[in-house]
Amino acid sequence: MAISGTDPSSVRVDSWTWAVRLFKTRSAAAAACRSGHVRVNGSTAKPAQPVKTGDEVRIRAAGVERIVEVIRPITKRVGAVVAVECYTDNTPPPPPREVLASIPQRDRGAGRPTKRERRDMDRLRGL
Repeated sequence: MAISGTDPSSVRVDSWTWAVRLFKTRSAAAAACRSGHVRVNGSTAKPAQPVKTGDEVRIRAAGVERIVEVIRPITKRVGAVVAVECYTDNTPPPPPREVLASIPQRDRGAGRPTKRERRDMDRLRGL
C-alpha cells in the first residue's frame, strides 16, 4: 500500500516516531529526543536526526524500552494498521510477574531510606 508523498529516503526521528504512533504528539517525541530517551543505531538522537530504512530506534518511555527497526520512513501520521507496517518491533517480552513480584519495593510515602536500611539493601545486593 503506497502512501502518497510520505515515503522519502530519510525523515526526522521525532517526526517518524510520531507518525508511526510511538508518541502521542510530535512535541512529546521531540522532548524525548532532547532528554536523551531516543537512540538511533546506538547513539543519542537529536529531534532532527534523520532515520532511514534499516535503522534501529530505541525509545525509553514510562520505564519501558522499545526497540524498533525502521521498515519505511514516513512523515505524515497514519492509521494504526498502516503504522505497524512501517516498523518491526524487536522489543524483548517483559519479565514474568513472578520476577517482578520478587523485587522488593518501598511503600509509597515511606520517605527516604535510613542509613541502616541503606546498609541492609547494600548487603542484600552484595555490595
